[in-house]
Amino acid sequence: MLFFIEVALSGLMAGVMYSLVALGFVLIFKASGIFNFAQGVMALFAALTLVGLMEKFGMPAWLAIIGTIAVMIALAWLIERVMLRHLVNQEPIILFMATIGLAYVLEGMGDIMWGSDVKVLDIGIPQGAWDWLWDQGIYIEKLEMFAAVTAAILVVFLAIFFQKTRIGRALRAVADDHQAALSVGISLHTIWVVVWSVSGIVALVAGIMWGSKSGVQFSLSLIALKALPVLILGGFTSVPGAIIGGMIIGVGEKLAEVYFGPMVGGAIENWFAYMLALAFLLFRPQGLFGEKIIERV
Repeated sequence: MLFFIEVALSGLMAGVMYSLVALGFVLIFKASGIFNFAQGVMALFAALTLVGLMEKFGMPAWLAIIGTIAVMIALAWLIERVMLRHLVNQEPIILFMATIGLAYVLEGMGDIMWGSDVKVLDIGIPQGAWDWLWDQGIYIEKLEMFAAVTAAILVVFLAIFFQKTRIGRALRAVADDHQAALSVGISLHTIWVVVWSVSGIVALVAGIMWGSKSGVQFSLSLIALKALPVLILGGFTSVPGAIIGGMIIGVGEKLAEVYFGPMVGGAIENWFAYMLALAFLLFRPQGLFGEKIIERV
């Protein structure tokens, strides 16, 4: 029984790590209707910038984090200025293709600025087993518990931001209809800068957690692929759905790997999330918490 609890808790913590990346996707899609393929690379770029500021400029961790936040806000301004403002009211596929190009640009910039070698990220996040649970015979990493608490705080903050603030309501209005939002005086350019800035900060949080766990390396950008099933399960427009979808996938793939992996030769963890996402696409394409799309003909 203890072993089952350990596997389930480990899956929950892994799912939260996936959810931190998925949150960035949800923010941009919810506020602008753009599926940002570059979100994983943004997490990588933020982590590379943080490590670079600490190593090359000797900044303490807290100052490097502030500096990286400033860089991500400046990046959001540049993205709006150079790319988004020229694509207002374009088809979603055009915006999606633009974010693919953005992903390659950011990856190249990160390589040129900070190098391509694997970097160690240490900002003082606790490492190793959680002592209280270890005494009970359950191994859970302190880093993953820290990530879970951080994700919970982010969800609460973002939910309040979207539902209770004027900017949050304006973000949702822009997502519904660009022209209608412009007609009532909402600045589309300002809104896009805000939402991409917030998404950049969320990408920084994800980059810190994954970088602290496995090092800052260019394969970090591939975690975006694992975030896609999370989005399909939780819904592309639901902030809480990103967390719950991540936990479902995290627990499901860990339990499947441990209990069914030996029967099929292992490696279930690599494809379980995508098969579960496929099942959702067949029977509930909007996800658990997504909004149903109704098109009137």
